[in-house]
Amino acid sequence: MSKLVTPYKTSTLPKKEQVAQMFDAISGNYDNLNRVISFGIDVKWRKKVLQLVAEKNPNTILDIATGTGDLALLMAETNATKIIGLDISAGMLAVGVKKIADKNLSSKIEMMLADSENMPFAENTFDAITVAFGIRNFENLEKGLEEILRVLKPNGIFVVLETSNPTKTPFKQGYVFYTRYILPTIGKLFSKDNAAYGYLSESAAVFPFGEALNNILRKIGFIDVIAMPQTFGVATIYSASKK
Repeated sequence: MSKLVTPYKTSTLPKKEQVAQMFDAISGNYDNLNRVISFGIDVKWRKKVLQLVAEKNPNTILDIATGTGDLALLMAETNATKIIGLDISAGMLAVGVKKIADKNLSSKIEMMLADSENMPFAENTFDAITVAFGIRNFENLEKGLEEILRVLKPNGIFVVLETSNPTKTPFKQGYVFYTRYILPTIGKLFSKDNAAYGYLSESAAVFPFGEALNNILRKIGFIDVIAMPQTFGVATIYSASKK
């Protein structure tokens, strides 16, 4: 990332702790607000992630930065026997646990409070690993990606869904205006944490995307790296594997 963006400018806490604090604060409204902010298109993007993962017929799936478990719940549509949703926010996980229980999937999906940059798993544990709108919240991007590579099985699939910046006119200008002015305003209307959605838009603006992120993934050691822009480039799905 070109610069370190944190949720709370005056806080002396490490970014990781600030992110956990921020998501704890907005966990109650997060799902509904996400649908409003993305106009519901994020559901379509997640289904594309599901399709990529399902094609590999994984037995074990890890969803990192799982939040309230939207993607982990979607992964229950695969034939996987075990799905783990991992996050550093206890507040977000609590919402996810309830959603999973409501769908009677508690025996298949486990929600775990843990650090994605220091995961409690052995090497080569998971057939598939997913992250939706989470890697830009890593305190150390490369360290987090190294951990993911470590716990991914050889020939396993790693799929990332993350915001990106449109590069073509007029989508580029429209996206900048929306994320800089509209998104934080909507966030303030719905959330008691005024800093949260300012951070989310700012972090999206500076995060490497497209070929820049592809190159970081290759540097870490991932192979078969592909970037697939979505909806005029406002988000990108990345797919990679391990030797």
